[in-house]
Amino acid sequence: MTKEIKENHLYIDGVDTVSLAQTFGTPLYVYSVSDIREECQKIHAAFLARYPHTRAAYAAKAFCTTAMLRIIADEGLSLDVVSGGELYTAIQADFPAEHIEFNGNNKSIEELTAAIEYGVGRIIVDGIQEIGLIRAICQEMNQVAKIMLRITPEVSVKTHQFISTGQKDSKFGIPLDEDILFPLIAEVIDAPELDFYGLHFHVGSQLSDNQSHLGATDAALQLVKQIFDRFSYWIKELNVGGGFGVRYTEADIRQPYSFFLNPVMEKIDAFYQQQNQERPTIVIEPGRSIVAEAGISLHTIGSIKTLPGIRTYASIDGGMTDNIRPGLYQAAYTGILANRANEPATETITISGKACESTDILVKDLALPPVKTGDIFATFSTGAYGYSMASNYNNLQIPAVVFVNEGQAELAVKRQTYQQMIQNEVIPSFLTK
Repeated sequence: MTKEIKENHLYIDGVDTVSLAQTFGTPLYVYSVSDIREECQKIHAAFLARYPHTRAAYAAKAFCTTAMLRIIADEGLSLDVVSGGELYTAIQADFPAEHIEFNGNNKSIEELTAAIEYGVGRIIVDGIQEIGLIRAICQEMNQVAKIMLRITPEVSVKTHQFISTGQKDSKFGIPLDEDILFPLIAEVIDAPELDFYGLHFHVGSQLSDNQSHLGATDAALQLVKQIFDRFSYWIKELNVGGGFGVRYTEADIRQPYSFFLNPVMEKIDAFYQQQNQERPTIVIEPGRSIVAEAGISLHTIGSIKTLPGIRTYASIDGGMTDNIRPGLYQAAYTGILANRANEPATETITISGKACESTDILVKDLALPPVKTGDIFATFSTGAYGYSMASNYNNLQIPAVVFVNEGQAELAVKRQTYQQMIQNEVIPSFLTK
């Protein structure tokens, strides 16, 4: 991250975070545009420029706003969406339709219709029933949909069970059961409304080990050969997902993209050379790795509670409503006092949120200077799944988002108002009598 400490204040991408808190208020999400672009360039260098016939589709679920998608398009990446809302955001950002892939395990008729109408580049089918819906829509609209089949590669993953997706017992993907899978493949190959592009898998998130990717690749390539043997059909594309881990704390190991992708590509290239066939397009889906470390969150410390011999709690003006990950699956974070960044960390403080839940703890037992009411706490690496998973629990507002770039700072998302929070609410007539 382009962060530095100057005159006892934390700066990000050339901007004083204390000034940001004063200007835009807290809680506040802050993103370094320079860092986002740098990660995109790393993907270009390690994958897109190194290997021909490749694509990288940013997983919008990590952080999806019109401004963010403009950056992704500008950097030459494709886009992975999983809902009608993410697709709508992409349309509003003028994201090229042919570079969008529509993922997700329960797409509605309305969502599929919108995707086909907009002309998305790929629909990634996650279940058997989805095929019939897509065919019916295409028949009505006289369209042909390019589709991928998401398979469940049945591999174990070294990550939290809540973000593991490649195991057999998963709500995602089509199981590798020949009585289920091969009749489906036969249908999509023969269907005039469908253009069968290939296979997709995703094994999980926040990974620092590449064995699950390699195991899933083996499973996918075995299936590729079986498809050819049964149907004389070579797939045109193989999507190997994402899940590349990032650093939240000093204990985390962040591997370079090449650590995951080079051995995967070697395995794929060797397979196709052995088959004397040209390799298909290979796609990856990085999300967290592009935005997580590019973002920080700013909060103002309010109430401070010291329990002698036990713990000191410093409560912030946000918490699980703007970062659910610690409460959801014990995700670990670290941070500093942005307005006193150079001062010695002589106390142990637990940063707690203001939601009415005991699990609303942002960082437990963190070394900090003696905290004061009014201090600005900066949490690092909150760029992924902070804003995108924010909620109005306790009727707390969704924070603003600010983009900073080489000394400049501008709003990317305005802070939600109380009026906006209740704008869709109505009082039934029978309650007004």
